[in-house]
Amino acid sequence: AGPNLNFPIVGPLLRRGGAFFLRRRFKDEPLYAAVFNEYLHLMISRGFPIEYFIEGTRSRSGRMLPPRTGILGMTVKSYLRGHERPLVFVPVYVGYEKLIEGKSFLNELAGRPKQGESLWSLLGVMRQLKRDFGQVHVNFGRPLPLVEFLDQTRPGWADGLPDPEAAWVREATVAAATELVRRINEAAVVTPINLVALALLATPKHAADEATLQRLIGHYQALLREAPYGPLAVSCDLPAAEVIAHAGRLGVVECVPHPLGDLLRVPEDEAALLAYFRNNVLHLVALPALVACLLAHNPRLERGRVEAAVGRIHALARTELFLRCGPGNVPAALEKVLAALTARGLLLARDDELFAPEANSLEFAELELIGETMRPTLERYLLTLALLQQHGSGCLSRQALEESCHLLAQRLALLYEFNAPEFSERGVFTGVIANLVAAGLLREDATGLLHFDERISAPAADAELLLAAEVRQTIRRMAKVDAEAADPTSA
Repeated sequence: AGPNLNFPIVGPLLRRGGAFFLRRRFKDEPLYAAVFNEYLHLMISRGFPIEYFIEGTRSRSGRMLPPRTGILGMTVKSYLRGHERPLVFVPVYVGYEKLIEGKSFLNELAGRPKQGESLWSLLGVMRQLKRDFGQVHVNFGRPLPLVEFLDQTRPGWADGLPDPEAAWVREATVAAATELVRRINEAAVVTPINLVALALLATPKHAADEATLQRLIGHYQALLREAPYGPLAVSCDLPAAEVIAHAGRLGVVECVPHPLGDLLRVPEDEAALLAYFRNNVLHLVALPALVACLLAHNPRLERGRVEAAVGRIHALARTELFLRCGPGNVPAALEKVLAALTARGLLLARDDELFAPEANSLEFAELELIGETMRPTLERYLLTLALLQQHGSGCLSRQALEESCHLLAQRLALLYEFNAPEFSERGVFTGVIANLVAAGLLREDATGLLHFDERISAPAADAELLLAAEVRQTIRRMAKVDAEAADPTSA
């Protein structure tokens, strides 16, 4: 546990329950680091099970955070020092239907400082426990035996006496961390609240009639069933009417009476909080949402064009969303998605071409709403790529690009409805840029400037293909204005 939880009454209780506290950073404290390493090694060598949270902190947006490798690296090094006892990592997914600290999460996403934990804040929360917070779901992912993982990633690692400080240990630790968060995502549990969030947050006013909402929930349930993300993900098979009733009991949706038919909507103060639960399962529907977004904006495309565009965008989103499916597995997964969408009447297939339904049909409107789920992610990529292209290769540092993306995303969020409080968060763009570097589309030189070549035009074109013309034009115009502001002579 972090030292922030070591306060009166609570700290001693946690310690007696088996928790041990650690500082957030060990930098410039070699003695503390050495003592902690020895303590952890003693625990592991004696066979005690240890639980730690690989994200390092709670996700404020509901998305999986990039893993922290501190304690994981210590664990790997401890095993290399003496590996007589097998060591296995067990990924655990924990999902909620409502959050006690939801409003503080939103405040932090808006840039306000995190409030420190204290006995008084804990007592204040106790009053809220009378409310209904739904169910908590715990699911276990595929275990990761360390020996097998090292054999795959570093053949011959056990020859001689392994050096825990060798460079390959750091690389193996990072790879293990990424694999573990992907396996946590694989074990995601879909709740009624997740389904309602996916369906209603895609609508412009967070509202729909009950029949439309039931159909959208049915589409998502069918996609999760017929084109499953993985064997361990748990879907929600409740009838759509019961899903809506459950969300109503938790105050997530409310009924608005109307003479032409009642409407269901998300209460105004719940919409931003509900985005957390959509983001919980965004990775499960990323592939069908990409296809829906593509065909909604391009009603007729050759199958090969769809496969190429989806494959390239999926490769970029894989790092951000820690998707299970690797590049070699995308075609097979895509076939299942296309079959499921076609069976639901949301796509039409003829020969080697794919068609969206008629533009004035109910099915086309529903296809658009499913595609809306991935729109903020796609717009972040297009915004980043457009800024790079307008400024030119070798003109921006990571920090400057992050700042420009952050400011332009704030402006874009004021112009359009995003239903995503984290859309303009600077940390999200840090991840986007890191993904582009990892994909080889960007290169950072010794001075910190970012370089790219013509290969960056393909994902930029794909991103434009997936977005509405109005949004594309706005992003391009804003990127041009930003570039001219940075270099007045370019005007």
